[in-house]
Amino acid sequence: MRDTETEEMLRSYEVPLARAAGLDPSPRVWLVGDNVINAFVTYGDTGENMFIFAGILLWLKTPNELIGVMAHETGHISAGHLSRGQYGMKKAMIPMLLSLVAGIGAMVAGAGEAGMAIMGIGQAYAMGQMAAFTRVQESSADQIAARLLQATRQSPMGMYRTFQRFANDEAMSAYKIDKFAVDHPSGQDRVFDLNSAVEASPYREVQDSPEVLHTYQMVQAKLGGYVLPVKEALARWPESDTSEPARYAHSMIYMRQPNFQKAMTTINGLIAEEPNNPYFYEVRGQIYVSMAKPALAIADYQKSVNLRPRAPQLRVALATAQLATEDAAQAETALQNLKAALLVESEDPFTWFQAARAYSALKNEPMANLATAELWYNVGDMRKAMVFATRARGKLTQGGTDWQRANDILGAAAPLAAQQRG
Repeated sequence: MRDTETEEMLRSYEVPLARAAGLDPSPRVWLVGDNVINAFVTYGDTGENMFIFAGILLWLKTPNELIGVMAHETGHISAGHLSRGQYGMKKAMIPMLLSLVAGIGAMVAGAGEAGMAIMGIGQAYAMGQMAAFTRVQESSADQIAARLLQATRQSPMGMYRTFQRFANDEAMSAYKIDKFAVDHPSGQDRVFDLNSAVEASPYREVQDSPEVLHTYQMVQAKLGGYVLPVKEALARWPESDTSEPARYAHSMIYMRQPNFQKAMTTINGLIAEEPNNPYFYEVRGQIYVSMAKPALAIADYQKSVNLRPRAPQLRVALATAQLATEDAAQAETALQNLKAALLVESEDPFTWFQAARAYSALKNEPMANLATAELWYNVGDMRKAMVFATRARGKLTQGGTDWQRANDILGAAAPLAAQQRG
């Protein structure tokens, strides 16, 4: 899920860690709208990506705890674990494949039960080998994380407390767990291994600043009000709680119920107290859109863009509201906002979808087809990307920039489409 406020906070945590690790550019940090306690990193065509689940952001108590988790994930990237993991998986597959061959041979010879047992042993061995390989990587990432936190003058206590909570959960709910059969070291082992690094850190007692803590609490409240079940969200931020984070959560909860009058009253109160907060205007715009009144949302989205002009998703929200009015006079302005967003995020499928809508509203079908080709290319459907790029190229001015872009899509998509068919 996309949320500029959350993404800016996560980016402010990751950039110093990435620089300390010598990573250039910094990994792209994505928010996953799932209430699961998890985080992981991957390597894609455009570089490294870090995924932070809403569940872990809501479960952790302080910015320093989340920074510790992100330092650990940065440690995986810094140590090259993404590429080495493929090697570990291939190595673990060897005994499993050998046991599969031997097991099938035994079954063919008439020893069915023995063959099944042989295959089972091979699979268990392979899983154990892969788990052991991964546990080494996890321990290595923990140690790198401690060094990154020291290099950025941040406390390791957040990471340490997080592992303590994992250890307590293990002790209460899985006391018979076989720690050699899982792919992470046990919480107790991680606490023990980090103890010396924590004790030696000169930044052990460094605390989150009030401003950083407040931002984190506001993001937690906004996110929790949006993704948690309503009853659970109200239990965490009861209506009797009149703090700013709680009221921020309430504005999202009331919008979802839906109780638009209470949602509007709550967000209006926050705007009155903090008139230069772009995200409050964004939420009020979202409430108007939820009420099926996009024309009323435009002024609020425009205010949020004025306050954060380089935030592409705010421009996309504004353009979406402008197009939702189905007023042809708004289409050109919406297109300009979408073009500005695409200068920053040229691979966002939803932005290309809205750009196609804007071109269609302006009766520019060749450019609508080109934007749709970009949409399918970034989604990964190369066959559809070629279909729409071909349509666009046939009507665009030959030799022009847009005509060449259609050719570029066709050239890049053709071999990938062949692979997808294969």
